[in-house]
Amino acid sequence: MATEIYNTTRFFLVLTLLLGGLSCRTLREWQALRQVDFYLDRIDEVYLAGINLSTIQHYEDLEASQIAQLSLALAQGTLPLRFRLYVVAVNPRENRVTARLERLEWTLRLDERPLLSGLIDRTYRLPPGEPQSIPVDIELELLDFFEKNLRDLVELALALSGTEGVTKRVSLTAKPFVQTPFGPLSYPQPMLILSRDVGTTP
Repeated sequence: MATEIYNTTRFFLVLTLLLGGLSCRTLREWQALRQVDFYLDRIDEVYLAGINLSTIQHYEDLEASQIAQLSLALAQGTLPLRFRLYVVAVNPRENRVTARLERLEWTLRLDERPLLSGLIDRTYRLPPGEPQSIPVDIELELLDFFEKNLRDLVELALALSGTEGVTKRVSLTAKPFVQTPFGPLSYPQPMLILSRDVGTTP
């Protein structure tokens, strides 16, 4: 009987120490993640109704065939905008602990108006002093949010790509998650990754 009690006590002691070690490691990763800086690197691969806007600086740069294609899409009640945000995560070199990002819930806003939310369900290890690029793919139907003429909608898309003389305030908030032995753990409140004006002034 005494031997059984001893073995049971030893088992729970070892289990407690094991979980304690995992928890301490997870806590260190969590604390390291809280010190990671996020910033927007660039906006790339901007497509409006299938038209690549990377070489378009102004509405007047569109070819007649492209305007016809956009006008047809608008007449059909659809004007999808697709682009990619590259967010860079930087774990400070002085951190000395590799942070681990399990997944990221994000919300994109334009002029403080929520446009779209999504989830990056991928693990990123963030060693100290090694910036990691995190692509965020955005796809939305402009006509679900805006009722404007074709020129205004094109200028809005160009503003998001940072090339048109129409300035818009774009912000991206995110809630990072880390995995623990007891389930996923997240920030209590979404963190602001970026808030900046896109588009250039005339």
